[in-house]
Amino acid sequence: MLTSKQKELLLFINERIKETGVSPSFDEMKEALDLASKSGIHRLITALEERGFIRRLAHRARALEVLKLPDSAMAGPTQRGRKDFRPSLVSSGTPASAPSSRTVPLIGRIAAGLPISAIQQDNGHVNAPDGLPEGDDHFALEVQGDSMIEAGILEGDIVICRRTESANTGDIVVALIDGEEATLKRLRRKGASVALEAANPAYETRIFGPDRVSVQGRLVALVRRYD
Repeated sequence: MLTSKQKELLLFINERIKETGVSPSFDEMKEALDLASKSGIHRLITALEERGFIRRLAHRARALEVLKLPDSAMAGPTQRGRKDFRPSLVSSGTPASAPSSRTVPLIGRIAAGLPISAIQQDNGHVNAPDGLPEGDDHFALEVQGDSMIEAGILEGDIVICRRTESANTGDIVVALIDGEEATLKRLRRKGASVALEAANPAYETRIFGPDRVSVQGRLVALVRRYD
């Protein structure tokens, strides 16, 4: 049986993975549960892991997978407007006899680190992951850098984004700074300002005026290719 805090954390992790495809950072978990320090989150995660509700994913810093939910949560209704999906891990050795029927344009590289020049164009295509909605305008970018590793996004991964100019606070977005620099970060709104937050303590959160940052797309899936 789970304590109320253990259950609250488990459901928060599960909903964040369903919403964004990646697990929340320790800072986000601490904020969501209104705890004073990350040590409390460490204890809760360890307890959930020992009870078989979650597991830590190898080679992905602090990335978590939900294995099961409490019976009370399984019986409840799902939240409206949330799509149930997980990142698609696609091997480069996929048999040619089973190609994907859809592709997404790979339009360049995106910095998960210090911002780089604005996104380039026409870099081929990647297979669309299963479950990607039909009809939406999607594009793919190859990740450079390690600033999003605690969100389970590694250098060399391919992020699939839906083209949009709006995003909610907490979304992982492709942001264009001053019309010149593109970066992949978690969006936070702080009053009239916009914060671009890394998922790696080695990188500082950068705060801008609202007129300096424009959203180009929102992360909806993650593709990892193995050579």
